[in-house]
Amino acid sequence: MTHIVMGIDGGGSKTHAVIADQSGNLLGKGFSGCSNYQVNGIEQAFTNIQEAVATAMQEARLSSTDLSFVQYGLAGADREIDIRTLKSKLATLPYKKWDLVCDTMEGLRLGSDSNTGVVLVAGSGTNAAGRNQEGNVVQTGGFGYLYGDGQVGGNALATEAFRSAVRSWELRDIPSSLTERIPRFLGFNTMEEMWNHFLDKGVTKVDGRLAIVLHQAAMDGDLLSIRILQNAGSELGIAANSVIKRLGNLPLPIPIVLTGSVLQKGKNPVVLDALRKTIENEGHEIEMIIPQKDPVFGAVLLAFDHLHLPVSIEILNRMEEGWISYEKRA
Repeated sequence: MTHIVMGIDGGGSKTHAVIADQSGNLLGKGFSGCSNYQVNGIEQAFTNIQEAVATAMQEARLSSTDLSFVQYGLAGADREIDIRTLKSKLATLPYKKWDLVCDTMEGLRLGSDSNTGVVLVAGSGTNAAGRNQEGNVVQTGGFGYLYGDGQVGGNALATEAFRSAVRSWELRDIPSSLTERIPRFLGFNTMEEMWNHFLDKGVTKVDGRLAIVLHQAAMDGDLLSIRILQNAGSELGIAANSVIKRLGNLPLPIPIVLTGSVLQKGKNPVVLDALRKTIENEGHEIEMIIPQKDPVFGAVLLAFDHLHLPVSIEILNRMEEGWISYEKRA
């Protein structure tokens, strides 16, 4: 009997579903929008999950009875109340064997062969979690600025970039190219023009893509942008140290798996250097890992684990080849 599994990765901006057999052959793939129910509500999140799943199933030409296991990895699955809310909806889907974890755990599985260590998420939002050799799991953060999170995720960095540009323009901070880059990116000629327009319109939220502008400015040597990203890296390191202290019994060197668009795609050396120094200054021996594969494959690997299926380099490479093939056709 050949086992077929489906992994679903649902976050604050997108949902991916992937179907693979036990040899690592990709059979179907689906996409949709945000499925973090804390962002857009349970009904819309569930609709987006269904859309991604239906597309993958249709492409694979399979029915629900063909699947041996389905693994959901969803942002927002943080506390028991979240788990209960999500499971009650997921249970209405026609899959006999399935499991739900927070998306942090699929990131950890993707980057750590032993499924132990610390995982840091910095995408549109941020989170930190870990799993030790006894199988205990803890989470630090993920609930926003009011509940202790730093300005780390893409949306928070965009806000900080805009705010810092205003402060620099008003001579409340050091000179910065952000005062030119941000108005230009948003379609304005000057800071004053942008400032007046935003105030007149009552704007309270900025384009998340300003995080990319911030990264570019830092790479070009802008000192204010570098400081913002150093602070972000330090905050990530502080979250990692929290997980390490609260969890204990971690392998050495401790795997620190970095996931989310800010870390996986950005890979900004300023962020990474500040992150590493903050952890190592606490005396921890670490190995920083940036997975190359999409987080949805962490869900696929967790499904393999539930079925006690082996995961070899050949299987991982086959998945990667299938993913690349799909992207070329898209």
